Amino acid sequence: MVEAMIIAGGKGVRMNQDIPKQFLNINDIPVIVYTLKAFQQHPEIDAILVVCIEGWQEILWAYAKQFNITKLKWVVPGGETGQESIRNGTFELEKHCGEEDLVVIHDGIRPNVSQEIISSCIAQCRLNGSAVTVIPCAEAMLLRQEDGECSKEEIARTSLARTQTPQAFPLKKLLWAHREALKRGITNSIATCTLMVELGEKVYFSAGSEKNVKITTVEDLEIFRALLYSKKESWLK
Repeated sequence: MVEAMIIAGGKGVRMNQDIPKQFLNINDIPVIVYTLKAFQQHPEIDAILVVCIEGWQEILWAYAKQFNITKLKWVVPGGETGQESIRNGTFELEKHCGEEDLVVIHDGIRPNVSQEIISSCIAQCRLNGSAVTVIPCAEAMLLRQEDGECSKEEIARTSLARTQTPQAFPLKKLLWAHREALKRGITNSIATCTLMVELGEKVYFSAGSEKNVKITTVEDLEIFRALLYSKKESWLK
């Protein structure tokens, strides 16, 4: 079995909006619904859990009914940090799913995730026991000095990977990681991949895309809206 865990617990303070960014409407469809549809449509996803911002759970269930998201089975409240939100979801899945199940963790605010990205993530996890969606670093990278205003050191971009979601792990591995983190006092790791690395684990990469945009600013919303209307020219390979 494969479960999707959609993280929609953030408050979106950088958007300066009264409505959480995952519930903003684009073309009369909430951002979170675009994300849910991607996993609803994927044939390998058996069930969906959403970690939802407090106070919006009933609205989420209503949207699931309206947009026919039949794979949504569980909704749990988010935490104070991303790590806590993912832990809440992981411990809820423990009540319903087998430890050998694969869990595909995805940001609710990455609504343009493709079927190919989800498939690649699942396949890599099945092959190597973990999968982190990444894209290459195309820009020149400089290390900030202490004041943050300048640099005198380059970081080779070929040694860097820009992480995205989804990220997939067996449920057994996630349960171990979050319990081990509690023992070690690790409470605010940025993502599941960084938590695994902090715990000394190796993670494997799967293929992402520049189009798999994360909506954190108004500019990101504009990019996503443009992507909805974009169509690849026939001569592009």
